[in-house]
Amino acid sequence: MLAGVKTHMEQMQQKDSLVKVQNKNRNKLAEELGNIVNQLDLPHKDVKALLSDDLSSPTGIDVCSEAAEHLQDKLDMQLHPSLHKMTAVTEQLNLFEKLSTGFAKRLSAHLNGLFVHQGNEMGETLGRHSTELSLPKHYSSHRDLLPYTDLMLWLKKASPPSFTQLFKVYSTALSKLYDREIKDFFERARIQMQGKDKRLGYHKDSRDKLSVGGSSGDVQKGGKFSSRASSLQDVTGSDPDLNERLKFDKIFQRVLCELEPVVQAEYEFIVKFFHLGVDSSSPIQVDPKQSDFTDGMRLTRPKKQTEKKMNEEVRHMMAELFQNMEGELSAFIAFAEKTDSFNCMYMLVRIGPKVAQGKETSQFLPVVLANKLVQVKRMFDKFIQTQIRMIEETKVSKKSKCGIISFVYKFEEFAEQAEGIFKGSDRRGDLDKAYTKLIQAIYESVERVSMEHNKTPRDVIMFENFHHLSAILQRLKISHLDSEKKEAKQKYQEHLQSYVTTSLGRPLEKLSNFFEGIEARVAQGVKEEEVGYQLAFSKQELRKVIKEYPGKEVKKGLEHLYRKIEKTLCEEENLLQVVWHSTQDEFIRQYKYFEAIIERCYPGAHITLEFTIDDVLQYFSDIAFSH
Repeated sequence: MLAGVKTHMEQMQQKDSLVKVQNKNRNKLAEELGNIVNQLDLPHKDVKALLSDDLSSPTGIDVCSEAAEHLQDKLDMQLHPSLHKMTAVTEQLNLFEKLSTGFAKRLSAHLNGLFVHQGNEMGETLGRHSTELSLPKHYSSHRDLLPYTDLMLWLKKASPPSFTQLFKVYSTALSKLYDREIKDFFERARIQMQGKDKRLGYHKDSRDKLSVGGSSGDVQKGGKFSSRASSLQDVTGSDPDLNERLKFDKIFQRVLCELEPVVQAEYEFIVKFFHLGVDSSSPIQVDPKQSDFTDGMRLTRPKKQTEKKMNEEVRHMMAELFQNMEGELSAFIAFAEKTDSFNCMYMLVRIGPKVAQGKETSQFLPVVLANKLVQVKRMFDKFIQTQIRMIEETKVSKKSKCGIISFVYKFEEFAEQAEGIFKGSDRRGDLDKAYTKLIQAIYESVERVSMEHNKTPRDVIMFENFHHLSAILQRLKISHLDSEKKEAKQKYQEHLQSYVTTSLGRPLEKLSNFFEGIEARVAQGVKEEEVGYQLAFSKQELRKVIKEYPGKEVKKGLEHLYRKIEKTLCEEENLLQVVWHSTQDEFIRQYKYFEAIIERCYPGAHITLEFTIDDVLQYFSDIAFSH
């Protein structure tokens, strides 16, 4: 009996244990099912938002962004593989997929319409900007699209094909808009260069202050250079070409200043809006501070590593959006160079800093400008080579006196303007190299002209032109040309002295021959004090020769020489008195030479010329004063 009770009790205990296990399992199952239900449950408000909430209102965008984030959390949820065998789980996941696909289509359709609408609407208002030289800014359109930034990140992860398609639609719509805007912008720049409108505050024949949208630099009166290093020195004058060049400089500055903010703003927008360079598998994060964007504001720039190393995706899209920018800029540069080849210097100086500054911003515009810098540098080299060829091919009329050769004046004009343009520029080295080539060509061509001209003595052409060149280099203080400045001064002095010596010649011919004979005897071994005892060089013979040169005849010969020099020299260089003074010095040198020989060879004879040094000085002074 006891054995039966024991058996019964054991059975009861076993049943109780099974009941506990069943209850435990039932509780665990209920808990797990509760967790699954909670995980797979999407609030009705989120479903409603995804299905029908307004995507055009700020509130609707915020609600849909939050709902899309919740939906993505459900889709990203990690479930045990066995749960996927449950019909309810499968059905719920399919529901989420349908919601995701449906919302992606609805969002894509809405944004697609926005992109196309903005492109068309802004294109219709393009004419409003045609009265001023400015490139339309897209700040307002960026502001309208930025609220969708978080939804774009969701779309990039949830539906890559839809995201890619939107990417293409935006590129297509906006590239057409930018194409029209950029083309119109450069056309207005060309029109203003040609002086067909007055929107820059500049009239074609104006001599007043230039003003282009507040750009720096006022025209200084009297052809002086401004000392401000912050902008190109301004040169004014009555030369219409110079005023046109200054006007072009203002226009070109404006062109470059208008391109940079538009390109940079678009770059920053597409990086932020399309999450370029962002891994679509990364968690979606909402940053409300970066959702604010007021008209006229710039977007907060991305991290520097993103700016410095744009991926191919960004570069490709920038190239798609601004397809015609490089071509239009290139055509404008070519037009400016064709209008006036002098413009290449302004462009060279203006583009260089923009390329350097652009290294800290988007890489698209700096690359474009770097390519244009190469183009402009080639134009500058061609311009210099053209100047050199013109110098080398210059022909001077041989029917009249030469004077200052035309290319010397042109170099002066070139150097004056170039010094103002390149002051403080990092392209100064290009100008210095050009100077070296130009000066070398000028020096060689002056030499060539002096040899070819048969109306003006070679020495006159040389010293007049090198005097002018020396004065130019002295005034402009071009440090790179210090050695050339010394060479010009040396050539001027050498050929001046050569001309004076040649033109003066031997004004006292018989005296010169007499004393040369004495020097020949001395060279043969005759003592100086014994020369006078030779019949041909006696004191009587010396006095006879001296009497042939009275002061009146000497002055008459000098007057004839003055008129000859006056006819030979050009008026513009005003060197007549300099040459006459040098002639006086040379004449006095010869006078002292004669005196020295008389003193050595005829000591105590008290023999002198018919005129004194004071007489000579008076002759030269009277002749110069009378003319």
